Amino acid sequence: MNIVWFKRDLRIVDHEALAMASKRGPVLPLYIFESMLWKEPDMSRRHHEFLKNCLCELNASLEAIGQKLIIKRGNAVDVLESIHKRHQIQSLWSHQETWNGWTYARDKAVNHWCHKRNIPWHQPTQNGVIRCLSDRNGWATKWYARMKKPLIEAPKTLQNIEESSESLPVADELGLAVDPFTVLQKGGRLAGLELLSNFLHERGEGYSKEMSSPVTAFDSCSRLSAHLAFGTVSIREVSLACEQRRQQIKEMPRGMKGKWPSAIRSFSGRLRWHCHFLQKLEDEPRIEFENMHPDYDGLRENVFNEPFFEAWKAGKTGYPMVDACMRALSSTGWLNFRMRAMVMSFASYHLWLHWRRPALHLAKLFTDYEPGIHYSQAQMQSGTTGINTIRIYNPIKQGLDHDPEGTFIRHWIPELRGMDQAFIHTPWLAASQMGAYPMPVIDEKEGRKAAAGKLYGLRKKSKTHKKFAEKIVSKHGSRKSGLPRRSGHQTNNSSKQEELPL
Repeated sequence: MNIVWFKRDLRIVDHEALAMASKRGPVLPLYIFESMLWKEPDMSRRHHEFLKNCLCELNASLEAIGQKLIIKRGNAVDVLESIHKRHQIQSLWSHQETWNGWTYARDKAVNHWCHKRNIPWHQPTQNGVIRCLSDRNGWATKWYARMKKPLIEAPKTLQNIEESSESLPVADELGLAVDPFTVLQKGGRLAGLELLSNFLHERGEGYSKEMSSPVTAFDSCSRLSAHLAFGTVSIREVSLACEQRRQQIKEMPRGMKGKWPSAIRSFSGRLRWHCHFLQKLEDEPRIEFENMHPDYDGLRENVFNEPFFEAWKAGKTGYPMVDACMRALSSTGWLNFRMRAMVMSFASYHLWLHWRRPALHLAKLFTDYEPGIHYSQAQMQSGTTGINTIRIYNPIKQGLDHDPEGTFIRHWIPELRGMDQAFIHTPWLAASQMGAYPMPVIDEKEGRKAAAGKLYGLRKKSKTHKKFAEKIVSKHGSRKSGLPRRSGHQTNNSSKQEELPL
């Protein structure tokens, strides 16, 4: 008997592990609910809610071809050992997983168990991440090659295997904190496919421009990020659908194309950036916990301001655009990428908070939490990569640029709904109209100037900054063409990496 261990690949279409295992004999589809994982500081009730939807649909898909999904609770090694005693596992199949530190340690333990039991563990890829990659030369070329391969069909039938299944523990049983969400995306493959279709044919025409503003982004972005994170759709599936849509648009009369060519081109490019960031964590798992560039060690660690952190979390910093974004994220589990970058930038620069704790808080809020993207971006927006331009978002300017009428602000900050238009982005200038809304916790200009001075000062004074930066570029830097980076080429990924497929 073969075990197909489902992790972050909760579908049966374009599932290489399932397809390959089914050709080698009876298959037991297995999901292991690991309670200890859910005690990690990056896990939350909203992740649990999305997962429930996904597993329910996955089970229905598997039952339709003859074998229900088997859910087991417990430690992965213990669960596998128990099944092995009853069924004699022939081989274990699962997709390669690049996730958080806990799952990385878990997989090493499972690998040890497989070697001890002489059970082969087959781990095909499901995205553009390449395991044991020596450098980034040629990575982009390999990514495109993978994305062009046809989808892998689901098995027609599976032989039924008698094995007991357990129910998922409820959120309270896991000790997951009460979650402030009011509306969350629905999990499951059907919801993912519907989002993909209506984005490519209806909602997405204005994507290139509208993805930057929270006023328009909730509708104009694909909203596929959570489905990619849980694997209800594969990134290749999305990439091929984009290419099919691109061909359709190409054949349209010029006057009917509208903004679609730009939208599809822009979105397709961001699928590669998605995997680009996952590759960073695959290559260097420590960046979940440590500064990417060692020169920044000790810069913020000993000066963490707890009141600032609490104000930021609660959406009560006194800066409307920051606060509206934090409240929207808490309530919905989603935020467009530019605003994600802004709230992280504000925490790291203006409030001078070390990136790790704000990143963990955001991880719990993002339904689409993907560690490889998340921690790479947290460090980029905190200035600790050492290779990216230091970009300190001005929250007043971001508000004026992307919510000029204050529509988004008024929706999420009821205290400011009566504020005069002229002061909606700077309410402290009309303090009599602020009601219960707080005054700014810090002067924006002073905070920005102080942060820039510290970071640029460190770069200027350090004798090792350039040396380490060159090593980081060599290991993680993007390659536009997939070819080796030319000597002396400086990296500045901030503009192109700005907007991901969210």
